[in-house]
Order: sequence, then C-alpha cells, then structure tokens
Amino acid sequence: MIYSHEVQQMCCVKKGCNHGSAPIPEEGKWVQAKEIKDISGLTHGIGWCAPQQGACKLTLNVKDGVIEECLVETIGCSGMTHSAAMASEILPGKTLLEALNTDLVCDAINTAMRELFLQIVYGRTQSAFSEGGLPVGAGLEDLGKGLRSQVGTMYGTKAKGPRYLEMAEGYITRTALDADGEIIGYEFIRLGVMLDLIKKGTDAGAALKKATGTYGRFDEAAKIIDPRHE
Repeated sequence: MIYSHEVQQMCCVKKGCNHGSAPIPEEGKWVQAKEIKDISGLTHGIGWCAPQQGACKLTLNVKDGVIEECLVETIGCSGMTHSAAMASEILPGKTLLEALNTDLVCDAINTAMRELFLQIVYGRTQSAFSEGGLPVGAGLEDLGKGLRSQVGTMYGTKAKGPRYLEMAEGYITRTALDADGEIIGYEFIRLGVMLDLIKKGTDAGAALKKATGTYGRFDEAAKIIDPRHE
C-alpha cells in the first residue's frame, strides 16, 4: 500500500470506539453483515431496460451469500424470454456479489438484480423476520397452480372502450356486458390446467371445458362479446 508524503508525516492518533456495522434483520435474527456470506433472505425486485420496452420481476432466495433459487419473469419483449432462460442458468450458485457483476443478458434483468442487491444487503427482504427464512422452492409459490406467472393484459381505446385479455385467473375468452354496455364479468381459461389435462390424455375439448370458469355476474349478461374480435 502506498501512502502520500503528507500522510507519512502525520503522527498516529489512536482510534476510539468502533461499534461495527448496524445489524440488519435476516431470517428472524439480527446480523452485523461484514462479508457476503453473512447475507441471507428471499426477496423480489423489478427491473426495466433502457428503452423501457420490457420489464423483469426477479425473485432470489439467498442462503449464506449464495443464490440457491431464482425466479425470472419477463414481460413486453420477446427477446427477454430468451435472456430469462439464460439468467435462470447463470444465477443459481453465484454469490450476491458475483451475480451483481455478471452480465445477465438483458438490461431489465440486470437492473432487477441491482434493485434486489440493495434490498438484500440493507435487510429489506420478504423473509427478514421469518425464523429460518423460506425454503428453497418458495419462489415457485408465486406462480400458483400450473406454474404460470400472474399476468394482467388489458387494452382500451377512447372510441371502443376496454378489452380484458388476460387476468390472474387465465386467458379471457368472453366478456359479459350489462344493458348499459359496461363490463360485469368474464369467462376465462386456465391455460396451465388445460394443458396439464391434455398432457395426461384428456380430450382437448373436455380439457377446455374443465379449465373454463367465469367471474363476476357473467350469467346476468345482457350481451356477451369476444374481446379479441368484437
């Protein structure tokens, strides 16, 4: 280590109290984090690319500084889906610091990684006060049955009004309108459930019927429309 001439000429003054870093909450305990291995927790973060064409929701489950589990969800850009595929291979097994300084292929995923790093190292995790944290596999619970992301896709124009295309329940096939033309319910298909049934040998028509449901006052509709073609 090189010291400047000015520092070399200084006399030594003893350092006083040193309380160390402030403790942060991690998995039900308070930790004075000094090294990457001192960090644990599960949390989510959102990232976006420079042109803001797409976004990424990233979930990481970190144990002793190492990423044990990741969930990469993207929307708005076709290329991001391929980037997410690569990121899901890159992230597990890396330390937080390695992941922060690794090219995760897509700007949105890189930005999400940055936001998660800030949350985790400051103790702002979902599992901060959960004793023992959350088990590896907890990330999948966000997806629910069928292991599909919770997606909402809506479109609207001043001239023709709103169109519900996809809700958390599934792919919207028909929209129910009342006598005033306002939406009072919708019919949906649980795509994950339908595909699972088909994979198990169920006839496609029967699978479609079993995976179809309605929400709201669908049965009271004065008019039913196809939101994609009407």
